Amino acid sequence: MTATMTDTPPPAAPKTDTARGRSGRSIGQILMIVAGALLLVAAVRVISGSDQLTSEGQVSAALSLAVPIGLAGLAGLWSERSGVVNIGLEGMMILGTFGAGWIGWQSNPWLGLLCGIGFGVLGGLVHAVATITFGVDHIVSGVAVNLLALGATQYLAKIFFTNGKAADAGGNPKQSPPVNSLPNFDVPGLSSGLHSIENHHWFLISDLAGIIGGLVTDLSVVTVFAVLLFVGSWWLLWRTPFGLRLRSCGENPIAAESLGVNVYKYKYAAVAVSGGLAGLGGAFLALVTSHTYLEAQTGGRGFIGLAAMIFGNWRVGGLAMGAGLFGYSDALQLRNGGATVHALLLLLVVLLAGLAGWKLYKKALWQGGISLLVGAGVLVWYLVTDEVPSDFVGATPYVVTLLVLSLSAQRLRMPKADGMRYRKGQGK
Repeated sequence: MTATMTDTPPPAAPKTDTARGRSGRSIGQILMIVAGALLLVAAVRVISGSDQLTSEGQVSAALSLAVPIGLAGLAGLWSERSGVVNIGLEGMMILGTFGAGWIGWQSNPWLGLLCGIGFGVLGGLVHAVATITFGVDHIVSGVAVNLLALGATQYLAKIFFTNGKAADAGGNPKQSPPVNSLPNFDVPGLSSGLHSIENHHWFLISDLAGIIGGLVTDLSVVTVFAVLLFVGSWWLLWRTPFGLRLRSCGENPIAAESLGVNVYKYKYAAVAVSGGLAGLGGAFLALVTSHTYLEAQTGGRGFIGLAAMIFGNWRVGGLAMGAGLFGYSDALQLRNGGATVHALLLLLVVLLAGLAGWKLYKKALWQGGISLLVGAGVLVWYLVTDEVPSDFVGATPYVVTLLVLSLSAQRLRMPKADGMRYRKGQGK
C-alpha cells in the first residue's frame, strides 16, 4: 500500500481486468472459500460445544461491527484505485462521528447522517488538496489529517457540548447528548423460523439458520445502505467507463492523460468519495452503534479498514470478506469472552495445518515447517486450557488483523501508481 514516493510513474499501461471468465472464476473462488469456512466453523462448533460461534446474535453483532470497518475499507479502495494512498481514513471517520453526533442531536438523525458524510468529504478534500494539488507525501498528509481531525473534534466538543442546553441534556467535553435512533427492522417471516431451526443445533443446517437469521434480524437502514454502496461501487468501478478511467489514474496516469482523461478531476472525485464513505462509517458508530458522539469511539477502525482492503487485494468482494472477518472476531471477544475465543484455537489449528500442507506441496519446506510447529503449539494450548486469558481476548481483532495480512501478503497486487506524485503534462 505504501509504495515508495517518487515522481516517476510506472512504464506499464493500465490493465482493465474486464474479462467475463476471470470475473466468473473470482466469484467461484469466493463461494468456495465461504463454503469451506462455513464447514470448518460448523465442525468446530460441534466439537467444542460452543454454540455461540454461529448464533443469530453473534452474526448480527458481527454485521454491525463489520459495517464501519467495511465502509472505511471501501473508502480506502476508492482512493487507492485512483492512485492516492489514504491513511487519513481514521481522521475522516472521527470527523464523521462528530458531525453526526452534533447535528443529529440538534435536529434529527437523518440530517446527522448527512452531516457525518459531509464532514468526511471535507477531510477527504483536505487530503486531496495536499496530495494532488501540492504534491505532499501521501503518508505525511494522511497522518496530518488524522491529527487535525482528532484535535479539531476535541476542541469543538468542548465548545458545543459543555454549555447551556447541551450540558443539561447530558453533553460533556467527551460526548454529545443522546441522539434519536434510526429505524431497525426484521425481514418478515424469516427471523422467527430461522431462530427455531438454530435452536435444534443440527450440524450445518442450524449453522446456516443462525448465520442467515443474523443477517435478516434487527437490521439498521444504514446497514442496508452500506450493502448497496458495496454493490454500487463494484459496478461503477469495474463495469463503467467512469470506473475504467478512474482505475487507469491509479495504474498509469501519464497513459490515462494521453488518452484524454482529466487525471486531477478523477483523483479529486475519488478522494472526496473516499472521505464521504469514511464519514459514513463514523456516522454509523455515532448514530447506530452508540446513539451519541464519543471521543475516540472509532477505536482504530480506519486502520483496520485499510487492513481489510489490503486483504481483499484492492477489490470489493475480498474487502467485504475481510471486513466480515474482522467484525466477527471483534464480536466474539465483546459478546462471549475467553470461552468462545478458546474454541477458535481449534479452527486456527486446522488453518495452520492446511497452510503447512500447501507450503510443503509447493516445496516451501521452511515455511511449511514453521506452520506445522506453530499449529502444534496452538493445539497444545487448546488441549491444556479451557479459556483464553482476558488480555488476549481483548486483542483478538488485532491478532486476526496481523495473521490475515501475513498470510495474504504474497498474493497482493496494488495499483501500480498508488502513492506516486503526478503532475499534469509530466510525460511530455
